[in-house]
Amino acid sequence: MTSVNAPGLAPWRDSARTVGERVESLLAEMTLEEKVAQLGSVWLRNGPEHGNVAPMQDRFDTAEGLDEQLAHGLGHLTRVYGTAPLSAAEGAARLRKLQELVVTSNRLGIPAIAHEECLTGFATFGATAYPTPLAWAATFDPDLVERMAAAIGADLRAAGVHQGLSPVLDVVRDYRWGRVEETLGEDPYLVGKIGAAYVRGLEGAGVIATLKHFAGYGASRAARNHAPVSIGPRELADVILPPFEVALHEGGARSVMNSYTDLDGVPVGASADLLRRLLRDEWGFDGTVVSDYWSVPFLASTHRVAEDDAAAGEVALRAGVDVELPETVSYGAHLVAKVRAGHVEEALVDESVRRVLRQKIELGLLDGAPLVPDGADDVDLDSPRNRGIAAEIAERSIVLLGNPDGLLPIGPRTTARLAVIGPCADDSRTLMGCYAFPNHVLDRYPEHGMGLPIPSIKESLTLEFPYADVRHCLGAEVSGDDASGIPGAAEVAAEADLALVFVGDRAGLFGGGTSGEGCDVADLRLPGLQPDLVEAVLATGTPTVLVVVSGRPYALGAYKDRVAALVQAFFPGVEGAAAVAGVLSGRVNPSGRLPVQIPGTPPISPSTYLQPPLGRKAEGITVLDPTPAYAFGHGLSYSAVEYVAMTTDVAECPTDGSVEVRVKVRNTGARPAEEVVQLYASDPVAQVARPVVQLVGFARVALEPGEERAVVFGVPVDAFSYTGPDLRRIVEPGAIVLSAGPSAGDLPLRAAVRLTGGTVVLGSKRRLTTHA
Repeated sequence: MTSVNAPGLAPWRDSARTVGERVESLLAEMTLEEKVAQLGSVWLRNGPEHGNVAPMQDRFDTAEGLDEQLAHGLGHLTRVYGTAPLSAAEGAARLRKLQELVVTSNRLGIPAIAHEECLTGFATFGATAYPTPLAWAATFDPDLVERMAAAIGADLRAAGVHQGLSPVLDVVRDYRWGRVEETLGEDPYLVGKIGAAYVRGLEGAGVIATLKHFAGYGASRAARNHAPVSIGPRELADVILPPFEVALHEGGARSVMNSYTDLDGVPVGASADLLRRLLRDEWGFDGTVVSDYWSVPFLASTHRVAEDDAAAGEVALRAGVDVELPETVSYGAHLVAKVRAGHVEEALVDESVRRVLRQKIELGLLDGAPLVPDGADDVDLDSPRNRGIAAEIAERSIVLLGNPDGLLPIGPRTTARLAVIGPCADDSRTLMGCYAFPNHVLDRYPEHGMGLPIPSIKESLTLEFPYADVRHCLGAEVSGDDASGIPGAAEVAAEADLALVFVGDRAGLFGGGTSGEGCDVADLRLPGLQPDLVEAVLATGTPTVLVVVSGRPYALGAYKDRVAALVQAFFPGVEGAAAVAGVLSGRVNPSGRLPVQIPGTPPISPSTYLQPPLGRKAEGITVLDPTPAYAFGHGLSYSAVEYVAMTTDVAECPTDGSVEVRVKVRNTGARPAEEVVQLYASDPVAQVARPVVQLVGFARVALEPGEERAVVFGVPVDAFSYTGPDLRRIVEPGAIVLSAGPSAGDLPLRAAVRLTGGTVVLGSKRRLTTHA
């Protein structure tokens, strides 16, 4: 077919016209088949590139018949770079070839949007694997996360990629869920702030950010992947949905991905209430809704709300799913037939096509510029810029949980005998999450190694402590039942001055790891025989520093009073080993804070800190104690910060006003420190049961020794709103207690404000975040 390639030859290629004019002129030119083609996608993954990187992908391999699929155009190209170990040059050449094929195969010469995963960076061979999102959240540093996302976006755009499938905004409700590592923690305010920062960075680089998984995916029954969600409308409104609202309104995300799950029996991919009424009508979202991979045919095969793939396509389109990813199964010819038979209105197709075409025009795909930049072959995907940002996030994310005797920092000039023990000590893969390319894809291509240099913790410790006698022993694997190495590890520990024990996770997919997608667990004990290894080392009497390198919080209550120090690192990425070593030596003053609680005992998940009074410890009512070993927001440093005073600018405030809160903190230690000042609110009397405390603001503050600073929070009264008995979001008169401190479990400062006036019902324009 002949393509229309010259800019200005047709009105939709005239960049002098408005985007709306260009969209409508192109839409008017298109046949039904050409329109529907824009709502589909192709994933070429047959042959040597085939691999299990998505749920049940073997069922839906449609790589055959490519010419037929491209005859009328294409909406998306799926993971051209991210499915197999291709160099940047090989990936760019492949994408150029595919885009040329797409353009020349359809009458109107419309290119495809190329999308990739970017959860921990550009998920491709040789690209920087940043710390996992749970580590971003542990920094409590939105500005740093925005810089990281801007760097990721710049790499994607330089490679010819237009859309990134990130960030994950699921609020953690149960730590046993395998995908906790992909989240930004358990607090909706923190998730929204960090998520919006990531979106701003990615979108600012010209890449479409995709919010996922809308909504409720992380609240599944028993923490099972893809399991149904039993959730009330109030919990959905007050906990699950706010991060998406913030990322849309304050981040500017242009795409949303629907969740696999069902909410109270209604699959999200079939929910017009969520995807049309709430997302579009109430929130005003005008971007694209893309399906999670195969979630449209899942409406038939998994949820059984449609009789076959064709019926699933009709259900999804009516609900508001614009684009079917990663391949066209239920849209395409099935949808054309539905329209031709009068079962689906063509106007519904037009709505979705308009949104896709608008994004293609906004991306410049119809302006005649190269679809893959000329420099894509030579782009450095693991640049010094990337490494520097990765190191910053890793260092700021590591949480010092306990240091009761002040054993840490060790000091870089120590000559001590150091026993370095455990499965995370000398395995670089344990530093990265399941969507980092070395774990996501390269475990099936061992001949390619890691794809980029990633030092292990043992290697970094040897460099960090050049005068120490470092002796290494594995002891036990991350998982499995081989105990043969534990006695040897105990012997090495017994002969040492200090034992450094590194335990935790090795991420994978669908049972291929102890953390990651499809790697849900029954309880929160350390995996495999790692508890036995820790006990064997502790039994030697050698002072022990326990370092947990993991994708979820594990129950550490049994160790907190028996170890010399306890450190938590949530998959800190390619620069994570040096960051861990730096924290242990004191080169890095730890400043990470917990975005999730650390449970006390394995069988009792404290769920989250967002509990009403009935969710707390209840003497005389139950023998089960959900009190965590370490509270949300907790984290120590090698200095001491005193919370001096807290004041508000008013004692009374109208229910449509705002409150200024001033928190004064002082560094009473001998080292510079970075304190994360946290502001919480309590509603002592409300119409529904409310959390005992809830985060409403935070600020990371640098303090020199002896320095005192005041942190000022501008808190909109909307932050105290909740969903009332009639399911309307309200701010009502009455007392609000504000508290400040270093964690949700340590709030030494308090101040009360009385809200006055009538009850205010909030709409979609509510003020979402506090300014500090």
